[in-house]
Amino acid sequence: MSDTRTDGFERQAISLTLNGASHQVEVHPWITALDLLRERLDLIGTKKGCDHGQCGACTVLLDGRRVNACLLLAVMLDGHEVTTIEGLAAGEELHPMQRAFIRHDAFQCGYCTPGQICSAVGLAAEGRVAGADDIRERMSGNLCRCGAYSNILAAIEEALPDCETAVRP
Repeated sequence: MSDTRTDGFERQAISLTLNGASHQVEVHPWITALDLLRERLDLIGTKKGCDHGQCGACTVLLDGRRVNACLLLAVMLDGHEVTTIEGLAAGEELHPMQRAFIRHDAFQCGYCTPGQICSAVGLAAEGRVAGADDIRERMSGNLCRCGAYSNILAAIEEALPDCETAVRP
């Protein structure tokens, strides 16, 4: 990793795998992963909600585990694999969780949906879920201001068996 001074501030070179593709970027040490994704890499599916890790709108998968991108510095992504909502589909084929969210109309305004889906995919990768109450508890970091929780729950319950064999991240 090298530091360069192009604007009077030190930048750090990082390498990461993002949605299956290798990327090398230089970032200031204070830039969040969320801002890197949205502002530098034009992946605007990941949403900026509270910017404090309390709403889950910015949830992405880091090495297959769900994380809030607003709480990570971009330099922490160096050497890791990041999957955003844009990286879940395999070409035109949607991820099983994406298909279930559509089937169950598990969104209203849609703002929280990318974070909800990434979190649900991460939940599936974590292992067996012990029913609806367990899903509610483990998804409690993802808020939906529209209140589509019953549809979100139904979508996750339906997709979990498919995700065990189809989790791509």
